Amino acid sequence: WLTSDNMHHQWLLLAACFWVIFMFMVASKFITLTFKDPDGYGAKQEPLILTAVTKVEEVHVPEEKHWPEEFQPTGKDFSGNLIRQPLVHMERLELLRNVCRDTALRDLSHTAVSKFVLDRIFVCDKHKILFCQTPKVGNTQWKKVLIVLNGAFSSIEEIPENIVHDHEKNGLPRLSSFSDSEIKKRLNLYFKFFIVRDPFERLISAFKDKFVHNPRFEPWYRHEIAPGIIRKYRKNRTETKGLQFEDFVRYLGDPNHRWLDVQFGDHIIHWVTYVELCAPCEITYSVIGHHETLEDDAPYILKAAGIDHLVSYPTIPPGITVYNRTKVERYFSGISKRDIRRLYARFEGDFKLFGYHEPDFLLN
Repeated sequence: WLTSDNMHHQWLLLAACFWVIFMFMVASKFITLTFKDPDGYGAKQEPLILTAVTKVEEVHVPEEKHWPEEFQPTGKDFSGNLIRQPLVHMERLELLRNVCRDTALRDLSHTAVSKFVLDRIFVCDKHKILFCQTPKVGNTQWKKVLIVLNGAFSSIEEIPENIVHDHEKNGLPRLSSFSDSEIKKRLNLYFKFFIVRDPFERLISAFKDKFVHNPRFEPWYRHEIAPGIIRKYRKNRTETKGLQFEDFVRYLGDPNHRWLDVQFGDHIIHWVTYVELCAPCEITYSVIGHHETLEDDAPYILKAAGIDHLVSYPTIPPGITVYNRTKVERYFSGISKRDIRRLYARFEGDFKLFGYHEPDFLLN
């Protein structure tokens, strides 16, 4: 009887062990099914979260470094303590401010906010944007962006090329068309930007476009402006060839160039300094883009202005924005050091304000 009772207890104990093992297996399976994502989203989400955190840490600006209020752009994404400008853009504005304070460069960095300057600034009231035109740095594309934002056309592709620079039809008002109080209000409140490039490379681009290739719809550059420069600055008057780069450099570097500028009128916008065009020491710009980094700067400007969801900057052909040192050196190889130094003396403000280095061929 005792033996039978012991066997009964052993069977009960064995059954209980099987029951515990069975319940453990069921619980384990339940846990697995509960936390497993059948679509694989769980596996995908974790790296994305980590990536987002990494990016925030990479662009974080140390809290102890406070930037002056006037460096903060007025774009929608920059209200309050939201997104900060990347460091490279902050450094550009800081450099600009420091050079503007340099009394030794005052004559090269300061200019009056005259009608000539206000004529260069285009207005988009709908999105509170001001764009200062600096020719030969891709401004046609920026004007197309503003034309679309102003509602004259629904997309950049629809804008006829002959409309872009026709200010009677493109729907782009100039800042000069407003009253003094309206001008002041827009300068104080709107997002403001312009684009620069290496000053000497820009001059080469202007020379090629206006005097070598010379579009048919701009005959005055070849038939009126070029002869005026040749008469004044060509050493060998017996030469009959068209305007040469040497003539152009001599004209631009002449301290008395203004008497010809007056005769040429607004056509000089293609080669006058950025200072004369946009008054960067008098107007507090939100962003200064560089032609050499336009692939990065264009999307940044659109986002900073709060319009990146409305329009995109047109596709930039590969290599078109890269600084061409060989081309610059080739153009200046036949120019006397005296003329190059005089040219640099005029554009030194542009070099210093925007962080461009003095050309090597000027130092040798």
